[in-house]
Amino acid sequence: MTTATPPATLQPAAPPSSLSAGRIRLVVLVLAATGVIAAGMQTLIVPLIGRLPALLGASADDTAWAVTATLLASAAVVPAVGRLGDMFGKRRMILLSLLPLIAGSVICALAGSLVPLIVGRALQGLGMGVIPLGMSLLREVLPPERVGSAVAMMSASMGIGGAIALPVAAAIAEYSSWRGMFWTFAGLAVAVLVLVCCLVPADAPGRRGQRFDLIGAVLLAASLVSLLLAVSKGADWGWSNGRTVGCLLVAAMLLGSWILQQLRARSPLVDLRRVGTGTVAITNVASFLVGFSMYAQSLAIPQLMQLPAETGYGMGQSMLQMALWLVPSGVTMMVVSPFGARLTAWRGPKTTLVAGALVVAAGYGVALLTISSVWGLVAATIVISAGIGLAYGAIPMLVMGGVDAHETAAANAFNTLVRSVGTSAAAALIGAVLAAFAGSVSGHSVPALAGFQVTLVVGGGAALAAAAVAMCISSRRSRAVRAG
Repeated sequence: MTTATPPATLQPAAPPSSLSAGRIRLVVLVLAATGVIAAGMQTLIVPLIGRLPALLGASADDTAWAVTATLLASAAVVPAVGRLGDMFGKRRMILLSLLPLIAGSVICALAGSLVPLIVGRALQGLGMGVIPLGMSLLREVLPPERVGSAVAMMSASMGIGGAIALPVAAAIAEYSSWRGMFWTFAGLAVAVLVLVCCLVPADAPGRRGQRFDLIGAVLLAASLVSLLLAVSKGADWGWSNGRTVGCLLVAAMLLGSWILQQLRARSPLVDLRRVGTGTVAITNVASFLVGFSMYAQSLAIPQLMQLPAETGYGMGQSMLQMALWLVPSGVTMMVVSPFGARLTAWRGPKTTLVAGALVVAAGYGVALLTISSVWGLVAATIVISAGIGLAYGAIPMLVMGGVDAHETAAANAFNTLVRSVGTSAAAALIGAVLAAFAGSVSGHSVPALAGFQVTLVVGGGAALAAAAVAMCISSRRSRAVRAG
């Protein structure tokens, strides 16, 4: 095996252009806005899930593909987009990635049946690469002392987008046409596209002579689609069902083939000798656990708020009320991100990641103690979001500090994918837990209180595991990638 060269310190690939302080703030805000919109589009359809069968004349099982399509398309394309960004320029790929976000939103807004809606949602998934591309672009166009805070803000955009999009979508869906949700986000994406064109400086393309690993991209996409298809549909199909088992076997075979192919390729899609060893590998494991922990509470707490009060533990909130209760958690991520950047500059991103994971675990403790109080659950989501904001700001710094400058977008994209797999694993496991503890209220099957308590324990345990894994990161490597 070839010995990996030491990871690069977090310096720009080329001397950044001379940007004024005001222009730097605009660049960060515009790129963060792209992340907010992309993340928001993932949760945009949540208020409609229960109404889609009636709106489109399809079964609940079929309409679930409107959610699954975005997940599968994102998993298939994000690693390839990251690599293309390293080769041809990250700003260029951000602009290209915004196009399917816009097109997908327009198609969803015009959809009169299920198939066009699924196609539009898949197109929206194709644009999810803007987040890792944006974080990598910040490294190249900003002065080194501004990279840490900017990346933290870009990372926070993932949580902010989801937290803001949910109440906005719920309000639009309740008081206007559901199509207005998609028209609104299409317009926002067009506005961001124009702002990126006008305000964000271009980065230099990658080294000459690089080739895009098409075989590796196809193998990875096929393996991930098979894996996530089994994870997302396993509860509906049955975990012992032939389709579920078949998807898992295909995923395992394709993933094994992809690993062998990547180790032999001259220009691999993902340099596994970088991301599979040392700091980056440990960070990816911690990222999986953080993603799992983040999503566990996203499944449990909104359900607790919306369950009828007759259960004895539900709070009887409407979709819009629940969404508004969760807005402070999204704002918290934005507020916390600058403090996380300062902690990273002072003690290194390893410390910030460990601290973030521990704060998330503390938030789960708050949720367990206040599970019967809406105000207690709001406080818990705020604490959890604060921890996620710290962790998500530190993770890209560790990843980018562990690879060469011409590999940052691909490495960030792979890490984003790992986090997505973590959220998918949480969806499958927590869904199974809540189903196992289901009871009957007024003739309807609902999760029992014990199921929610187990969910919170599992989510908090994942956060503690993430902190333990992050402790294994070399402190020397972590200090080498400090940025203000």
